[in-house]
Amino acid sequence: MKSKFLTDLPQKLRSKIDPENPLHLDVAKTVGLKRGKYQSEKEYYEKQLATLQSFEDVESFLARPDEYTIDKKKKIELRELHKSLPCKSPIGLTSFYLLSRCIYATIKSGSIAIRASTLDSLLDLMAGGILWFTHVAMKNFNIYKYPIGKLRVQPVGIIIFAAVMATLGFQLLLVAAEQLFTNVPSEKMNHDQLCWLYSIMLSATAIKLVLWIYCKSSRNHIVRVYAKDHQFDVVTNILGLVAAVLGNALYWWIDPSGAILLAIYTIINWSGTVIENAVSLIGQSAPPEVLQKLTYLVLRQGVDNNKHVDTIRAYSLGVLYFVEVDIELPEDMSLKEAHEIGEAMQIKLEDLPEVERAFVHIDFECRHKPEHSVRLTIPNDL
Repeated sequence: MKSKFLTDLPQKLRSKIDPENPLHLDVAKTVGLKRGKYQSEKEYYEKQLATLQSFEDVESFLARPDEYTIDKKKKIELRELHKSLPCKSPIGLTSFYLLSRCIYATIKSGSIAIRASTLDSLLDLMAGGILWFTHVAMKNFNIYKYPIGKLRVQPVGIIIFAAVMATLGFQLLLVAAEQLFTNVPSEKMNHDQLCWLYSIMLSATAIKLVLWIYCKSSRNHIVRVYAKDHQFDVVTNILGLVAAVLGNALYWWIDPSGAILLAIYTIINWSGTVIENAVSLIGQSAPPEVLQKLTYLVLRQGVDNNKHVDTIRAYSLGVLYFVEVDIELPEDMSLKEAHEIGEAMQIKLEDLPEVERAFVHIDFECRHKPEHSVRLTIPNDL
């Protein structure tokens, strides 16, 4: 399949293929690709290569020895997460130190823009604290009280935290707007205060820039998530410093105006986080790329036994997906053999990093109505 796909590529793409790693083709560097009304050639081939790569991942996944169990995979993931926790990593300790200096700069300068910049840094650090708290909560649970675990603690915690942070950003916006519209300028900073402000904010920005480069190049996927936070910290620190200095040297209203911009960014950023995590809890269907990967795995896993694959659905109930698969097996197959086929498929599905729990339903025909109906209302007696 891979060789046929690569052979059928147009010459302008085949010339860019790396023989040692053909699927890592950088389509963006290819010239002469057409732009269609709904989709460009570049987007089309990028999606095709991504799909083929996911199928290759499934093939290597199925060929993996059985001794690589789910427990081993979870231990590796938890070890990576443990290394990246804010209270355990050098990155987190550095962030604590920088935050304390930014708070001191806020007190010394009295600038609202610096206050807004410091608030953004505080939120990022507290978000890491939420990650640590949910990490502890997910590891320690009563199997009888929480029979499927507590993975949903993370999105619920983030929603509560993000809602509070968006509210704080709105409160800061009101303070800055009040100062702007009442036409009450803040006190001018003296030479010593400016020196403190420059030294603290510029050093903090430089260190954040180094952390951004480090996190971006890290092999740990959890650490790479922090790269975006550090990048935004660099931008907000610079914007806050520029607004504070210009407001002190030129026009006083530049300082609250900069604070308003930073507050709006905070509100938009954390409101988006609320929406993103809320959607993950309401059972939204997995994207087509995930469904394609699941379908390919089911077809490959049951290639010798399945008569038909009736239904494959996946929906989010938190960070990961719940998967439901309906397959048709021969009517005369023994219960023991059918059970072993279904259980093996369930184990393989749950071993995927995207999947929390999988349900495999076995049937002898697939011409009946769906077994489950969708409730449209909540019963009145609940």
